[in-house]
Amino acid sequence: MDNKEIINQIEQALDQVRHYLLMHGGNINFIKYEDEKVFVKLQGACHGCPASSQTLKFLIEESLKREVPQVKEIIEVGF
Repeated sequence: MDNKEIINQIEQALDQVRHYLLMHGGNINFIKYEDEKVFVKLQGACHGCPASSQTLKFLIEESLKREVPQVKEIIEVGF
């Protein structure tokens, strides 16, 4: 599978969790996929929220790993 296909799967997986973030006034933007890592930026109410690291690790990262086995880690950028 090439990077373009992996990125497409990542974006689809993020779309599946995006509704949860939107319900809480937040959002997530995919930045890039590199070295089995997904770089994202949290926006809205999620950006700076004390629970955002938990949401990122336990909701978003776990979902991505389940849907896209090539993903090993998710990293938030743009603090």
